[in-house]
Amino acid sequence: MIDAYNAQDADAYVAFMTEDACEANYRGDVVRKGREGTSTGLAAAFARWPQNRAEIVSAQEVGNYVLFREHVTRGPATDGSDLVEPFEVVAIYSFEGDKCARVEFVR
Repeated sequence: MIDAYNAQDADAYVAFMTEDACEANYRGDVVRKGREGTSTGLAAAFARWPQNRAEIVSAQEVGNYVLFREHVTRGPATDGSDLVEPFEVVAIYSFEGDKCARVEFVR
């Protein structure tokens, strides 16, 4: 999934997800819902930040969960908005079988 993300291939990224998967803030609002919503949302983000990239700093598997500590860089935005400083995030990937059903971000 991270290779697809870093290649900015939203369709390849969501191919690893269940049909009704989502991305959300940790214990909070869903920011992208379903494969289609996630693909559309990521495509928009990739268009805005064509240099966007996530580097895995550490990884841990616990049951049906994979936890990544990620270092994210965005680079300049195509819309001229202010530069987003690089940031750290913990991403919690929840799996149902071999597909990701939910990603939650702790930032």
